[in-house]
Amino acid sequence: MSEQISVLFVCLGNICRSTMAEGVFQSMAKKPEYKGRISQIDSCGTGAYHIGESPDDRTMETLREHGITDYIHAARKVSTSDFDKFDYIFAMDRANLADLQRLQQRHPGKAKVMLFGEYSGNGAGKAEVIQDPYYGGRSGFEKAYEQATRFSKNFLGEVFPDVNNKVE
Repeated sequence: MSEQISVLFVCLGNICRSTMAEGVFQSMAKKPEYKGRISQIDSCGTGAYHIGESPDDRTMETLREHGITDYIHAARKVSTSDFDKFDYIFAMDRANLADLQRLQQRHPGKAKVMLFGEYSGNGAGKAEVIQDPYYGGRSGFEKAYEQATRFSKNFLGEVFPDVNNKVE
């Protein structure tokens, strides 16, 4: 069996996209085939706009509609200690990625920092971003859910190739 991994999802405010990704990933990580393989899952924001707040109601509604009913989170801002704590830090878009890379220059740590959309399944160099649905309608949250699900399955399929779950 592979070593345990830890994963952090990052967006701007930590109430929409990163929480959606965390909720989806946590749900997948509870499957028996991942028992003992994932040590820590969390999410945070690059901004301090919503510290301590629960995820956006539309994020929670979307998760519930897909059977994820046990997700709880309080928003927090990324910390330099996250680069030591986590093996993978996934940015939801290129602005988040640039912010994380600037922080990582000052505190390298062990984390591999990248766009979550590198696991889109669209081939090398064709990373997708998860657009911020905050100012839009429900369809943006549904799209974020679909992407988070697909990216999570593809990531898990790459990290744990003995479990057949990759989605193309």
